[in-house]
Amino acid sequence: MSRALLIIDVQESFRHQPIWRTVSDPKIADNLRPLVCAARAAGDEVIWVLHSEPGSGGPFDPGWGFVTIMPPLVPEPRDPVLTKTSHNAFTTTNLQQLLTSRGISELLITGLRTEQCCETTARLASDLGYWVTFVLDGTATNPIPDPAAKAGQSIDEMLADPRTLTVEAIMDRTRYTLAGRFADVCSIADLLERYKASTG
Repeated sequence: MSRALLIIDVQESFRHQPIWRTVSDPKIADNLRPLVCAARAAGDEVIWVLHSEPGSGGPFDPGWGFVTIMPPLVPEPRDPVLTKTSHNAFTTTNLQQLLTSRGISELLITGLRTEQCCETTARLASDLGYWVTFVLDGTATNPIPDPAAKAGQSIDEMLADPRTLTVEAIMDRTRYTLAGRFADVCSIADLLERYKASTG
């Protein structure tokens, strides 16, 4: 079975939003680095996905210069780097064609945000017939305000609102939703152990 490590939206755009200070793991890029090294050592593909919103006038607008991979992560010349404009990594890219051409049947999913682009990609990948491993702590997210919260709520007001969905609750919900139905859910440490055992 051929595998690909998919790194979704670990990009500078997020660090240039005020809400970044609420992110579940500000060291997400550092934490993913050993996983990228292990995947390469095992001969797995490493595929990078960036999110772009052309003309939006914000940090996801490529004109701002932030639609770039967060350091210390650096793609190698042979690594595909895809740019999407949808939540999932398939609809607006040639990801499926790329995976088919390289004989990849298993996807390891990491990135930003846990319940949004990462979970959406995992669900679609499962429906397309890929074996999906969702690396839960290899993803990160932000609290989600209640849909009924007042417009223009500040970040501090959102964090103080008891209706706000916490990052812990989001991660738990994603784990419950995906595990055993759409994906095998594991941790970075679990996956590194699997790599170590397979390359022994």
